Amino acid sequence: MPRDPLHSFDLVCIGSGPSGQRAAIQAAKLGKRVAVIERQRCIGGVCITTGTIPSKTFREAVQRMVRPSPLDGETKLRVKPTMAQLLTSVSRSIERETALVEDAFARNDVTVYRGQAKLLDAHAVQVETAEGEFRLHGEHLLIAVGTRPAEPPGIACDDVTVMTSDGLLRLQNLPRTLVVVGAGVIGIEYASMFATLGVQVTIIDKRPRPLDFLDHEIIDELVHQMRRNNVIFRGNEAVEKIDIIQQGRVPQGLIYLESGKHLAAEVVLFCAGRQGATDGLCLEAAGLQADERGRISVDATYRTTVPSIYAAGDVIGFPALAATSSEQGRLAACHMFGAPAQPMGKNFPVGIYAIPEISTVGATEEELTKNKIPYESGVARYNEISRGLIMGDDSGMFKMLFDRRDRKLLGVHCIGSGATELVHIGQAVIGLGGGIDYFLNTVFNYPTLAECYKVAAFNAANKLTLIGNLQKNSALKNAQAAP
Repeated sequence: MPRDPLHSFDLVCIGSGPSGQRAAIQAAKLGKRVAVIERQRCIGGVCITTGTIPSKTFREAVQRMVRPSPLDGETKLRVKPTMAQLLTSVSRSIERETALVEDAFARNDVTVYRGQAKLLDAHAVQVETAEGEFRLHGEHLLIAVGTRPAEPPGIACDDVTVMTSDGLLRLQNLPRTLVVVGAGVIGIEYASMFATLGVQVTIIDKRPRPLDFLDHEIIDELVHQMRRNNVIFRGNEAVEKIDIIQQGRVPQGLIYLESGKHLAAEVVLFCAGRQGATDGLCLEAAGLQADERGRISVDATYRTTVPSIYAAGDVIGFPALAATSSEQGRLAACHMFGAPAQPMGKNFPVGIYAIPEISTVGATEEELTKNKIPYESGVARYNEISRGLIMGDDSGMFKMLFDRRDRKLLGVHCIGSGATELVHIGQAVIGLGGGIDYFLNTVFNYPTLAECYKVAAFNAANKLTLIGNLQKNSALKNAQAAP
C-alpha cells in the first residue's frame, strides 16, 4: 500500500511534553518533516496541564497571597485566599504556556495531531480522533508520553476526599485538614504549600525520613521549617484502608494505619509515585514492552530495542525532571539524524519547589563518606547574608563540599528563597572542574544571594587551613620524636 505523502514524516513524536517538544523542534531545525501527536486537550503534556507548571504556579500564588514580608512588621497570614483565587493564576499560566508551545510548533512547521496514538509497527502510528482514524508513517518515532500518578492499591480515588495530585488542583474549596500519603518530591511540595495556607497537614510515609536521596542536613532544616508550620510527620507508617464518612457538609476520610492508629482528614492526597502512560499505545505491535511501572528501556542515545523507535522523558524513568526530559528529547533527535551532540552528563541540578525551596547538584556528604572521598564543607546562612535579610528569609542555608586533596567543588546544596536559581553557579563550576579558589578570588554582585558562595568558600578554606596546619605540626612533631 503506497504511503500518503501528507501523512509521512521523518519524525513522529507521541506526546508534546518537554521531551516531545524539544525533539520535534530540534528535528525541524535540522530540516526534517515532523509531526506531534497529543491526546490531551492542551498541548504541552503533563508538564503544562497537571504537573510542573500548574504546581509551581500554585506555589507562587500561595507565596504572593499569604506570605507578607517580616520587614513589613507582619509574619502571619492576613487573609486566607480561596481555592478559586489561587487556581485563577494556574489557569492563566497554563494558557500562556500552551500558547508558547503552539507558537513554537507553528514557527518551526511542526504538524500537530490531536488524538490517541497506537503503534501499528516500527514505523506506523494510528491516530484516533473524534472525527475518525488515520495513519501516520515515521522514519523515526519518539515515545514521549510521560507519566500519570500511580493509583494506591486497594483504595479508590473519588477526587473529592481521596485523590492523586492530578485531582488536587480541581478542589472546589480549601480543606481544613489534609493527609499526604508519600513523602517524595510531589508529596512534600504540596504538603508545604497547603501548610503555608494554614491547612493542618499530616504526612505519612513508609520510610523514616522524607526525600532521603538529598543531603541529610538540608532535609533536617526542611523538616524543622515545616514543623514550624504545624506539619506532622509520621514515618515508618503505611495506610491499610480509608473509609469515607459523611459528617455535616464536608465528608471526612477515616484513615486506618497498619500500626493500628487512626487519622481523619477532609482530603487525603496519595503521592505514591508515577506510572508510565504507555497503556493504550499497543507497544507489542512494534516489538516493544514496558516494565511493571509502564517505563521503557533505552540505551545511552535514547534508542529502544527497536532501531527506529526512541523514547525520552519521564517514561524512561530516572531522573524524570522537566529539564532533563527536554534535553533527552533534543539528544534523541540529534542521534536519529546524525547531528553532533554531547551527552547530558550527570551533574544536572535537582529543584524541589517546596516552601522553602531546595536545590542541589553534585555529591552529598553521605555519598562522599560512603565512597571514602575526603572532603571539607563550607556553610553560609541567609541570616548572615544581606540579601537574605532584605528578602525577610533568615532561615535559609547554603552548603558547598570540596575535595580536600585538590580543592575541587564536589557538591552544592541549598534550602531557602531562590535556591533553584542560586545552584546554577555551582553547577557551572563543577562542570568546568573549578574549585574553592575560584570563589575566594571572585567578586559577586552585592547584595545578592550569590554572596553565599563567597561566605561558604571562606568557611571551608578556614577549615582546610586549620587542618593543614595541624597536620604539618603533627608531622613535624613525629619527625622530631623519631630516633
